[in-house]
Amino acid sequence: MATILSVSGSPSATSRTARLLRHLDDRLAAQGHEVIPFDVRALPPEALLYADFRHPAIVDATALVERADGIVIGTPVYKAAYSGLLKSLLDLLPQYALVGKTVLPLATGGSTAHVLAIDYALRPVLNSMGPAHITPGWFTLDKDITVGDDGTLTVAPGTAEALAQVTDQFSLALGGRPTLLAATG
Repeated sequence: MATILSVSGSPSATSRTARLLRHLDDRLAAQGHEVIPFDVRALPPEALLYADFRHPAIVDATALVERADGIVIGTPVYKAAYSGLLKSLLDLLPQYALVGKTVLPLATGGSTAHVLAIDYALRPVLNSMGPAHITPGWFTLDKDITVGDDGTLTVAPGTAEALAQVTDQFSLALGGRPTLLAATG
């Protein structure tokens, strides 16, 4: 099966975006893919702040992108755009880092006013990096993602079904097998 890099562009340690990605990672792994979770916020600030292309952490991140067949990119939406942290990473990757890759863009936010951020802010940047295919993405409202006291994630039923569908389409585009798992919240 495919190797998938699952990138969280959230700056928050308690990010719903990252938790949602890890939830979807489990679904992709159950379909037989190797999934590598990657939180951009774990990169050393100096590597991003000084745009140090040769910093070992940036070199390692670039190698992870090169290794992946597919990339899931998740970001919170701030001011109708993807996170600045994600932008910093994308700026430090080679211009055509996504050549030959299949990409699934995902976003979270507090208002439906930001639903077009994937198509009008993130997708053009991803497209400029040369992917073979960008699958349909999904915007999830923050209110549809609940984290319990024990850390369990619950996704509202309608949203869970939609996320399962876009995740499965991404998996199939990578040559995955259809899932037998129910869309779980």
